[in-house]
Amino acid sequence: MLAAPRARGLFKEFFPESGTKTELPELFDRGRAGWSPQTVYCGFDPTGDSLHVGHLLTLLGLFHFQRAGHNVIALVGGSTARLGDPSGRTKGREALSAECVQANARALRQGLETLAANHARLFADGRPWGTFTVLDNAAWLQEQHLVDFLATVGGHFRMGTLLSRLSVQSRLKSPEGMSLAEFFYQVLQAYDFYYLFQRYGCRVQLGGSDQLGNIMSGYEFIHRLTGEDVFGITVPLITSTAGAKLGKSAGNAVWLNREKTSPFELYQFFVRQQDDTVERYLKLFTFLPLPEVDHIMQLHVREPEKRSAQKRLAAEALEVMSDQELKELFKEASFSELVLDPGTSVLDTCRKANAIPDGPRGYRMITEGGVSINHRQVTNPESVLVIGQHILKNGLSLLKIGKRNFYIIKWLQL
Repeated sequence: MLAAPRARGLFKEFFPESGTKTELPELFDRGRAGWSPQTVYCGFDPTGDSLHVGHLLTLLGLFHFQRAGHNVIALVGGSTARLGDPSGRTKGREALSAECVQANARALRQGLETLAANHARLFADGRPWGTFTVLDNAAWLQEQHLVDFLATVGGHFRMGTLLSRLSVQSRLKSPEGMSLAEFFYQVLQAYDFYYLFQRYGCRVQLGGSDQLGNIMSGYEFIHRLTGEDVFGITVPLITSTAGAKLGKSAGNAVWLNREKTSPFELYQFFVRQQDDTVERYLKLFTFLPLPEVDHIMQLHVREPEKRSAQKRLAAEALEVMSDQELKELFKEASFSELVLDPGTSVLDTCRKANAIPDGPRGYRMITEGGVSINHRQVTNPESVLVIGQHILKNGLSLLKIGKRNFYIIKWLQL
């Protein structure tokens, strides 16, 4: 199970490389005697009221595990967000009030649940999937009393180890230094891992590559208390063309909330990708089989000026849009609702949408390459529409005539 996401470039590092009792690949080896589904978690701190593109890879990592039959937990850091994660930061976060964090946590929970529901609705493949659960660490951390927590938990952490973390070292050497609250963040994240291990049997934590130090703290804490093996897996960070991490703190976030980033802006984020990133993004952000990605890139290399790879990447984004969002994306487009009769052809579709003139001229517009459906050029007027290719999983088709004329078709009675 781990090999496929790793081949896509989605899984970057594994920690530890090998356990003392259990090897990480063994946990996901269905052929092993006594195998059972595993539980994997990833944390999302509510420092803002929306998820953004920078969160997508960890979410996709959870989805890959879920699709393979494992149970996944998206953990909202309703308590840890008040401390601020120092990982990858040159200075401390601006303190957030308890009320602000609570509001952000509610928004993030809703966003995570919506994305999980959309994933299940649009990408169900007939296989039995694992569960997707959203939790908030405020449910257990707010019950802790400071002295009791330090007495029972604090004794299992070693200052030398905590101080040696790269995220801590870089901050201690900075002019601003590091607050006790930030320093204690890794302890609480480690306790989250322990709690989920005890309560849900969670043995794997997923996180961005900047989270490796925090994951190591969780591993060491659990191993010291229980003697059991747990593991961490990191995913790469998504960066801007200048190499900066995408996110709220950097001021370059591409939000997943339509109120903060419009569907058009999200679509443009993918369609604007440069040639040197589009193959990587097709592998990371889509569920397209790798041989299909290779084929797309072979066509792209032959005619890079057509930007076919970028258009295919953007077309994958179209599949998860509602008809209202698609209307917003292509504001000038004509919108039609059509019944999909058996044998409906490309020519039938174009004529029913009033997208081409009647007679030989309209026919030639197709054969001469002037028509595309969902960013794929169609040149055979008689070819029958194929669900999943000409008709997206959301029941929509984006018809393009020439360079600028778009027609949105919502298919009825699919």
